[in-house]
Amino acid sequence: MYDRILVPTDGSAEVERAVEYAVEFAREHDATIRTVYVVNAASYGGLPMETAWDGISDALREEGTEAVERVEALADGVPVETAVLEGSPSRVIAEEARADGCDLVIMGTHGRGGIDRLLLGSVAERVVRCSTVPVLTVNVEEERVEGESIDARATVE
Repeated sequence: MYDRILVPTDGSAEVERAVEYAVEFAREHDATIRTVYVVNAASYGGLPMETAWDGISDALREEGTEAVERVEALADGVPVETAVLEGSPSRVIAEEARADGCDLVIMGTHGRGGIDRLLLGSVAERVVRCSTVPVLTVNVEEERVEGESIDARATVE
């Protein structure tokens, strides 16, 4: 049922919880993981013109390469394809899932609510709203209870 699973990463340690879940899920379904890091160039649009965009772009791409390589290292034998892309993260993730023929997106969410969510937004929420591929979100901030199944933390949207 699941052959290709898209796993977006932002390179944070917290997202590794979602990666762990995706690796388990992929192993159970004999699936391939496609992991992507999206360089959000728009968030740096307000920098002064004299700022060397090439240097910033190179640094962001290097950060992205390290992030997808970390997912690959955590995969523990599960096949992984990696990509560093550019654009609006939610749009790129949703489009990549569709265009690459993924059966599922598994991604972390910080579980923000109230004013934090209103002010900061949520890439995961926007992906859920615009993706034509099913999205499974994993709350990456919740503490794992000793002996709790990883399945208890996931939410399919």
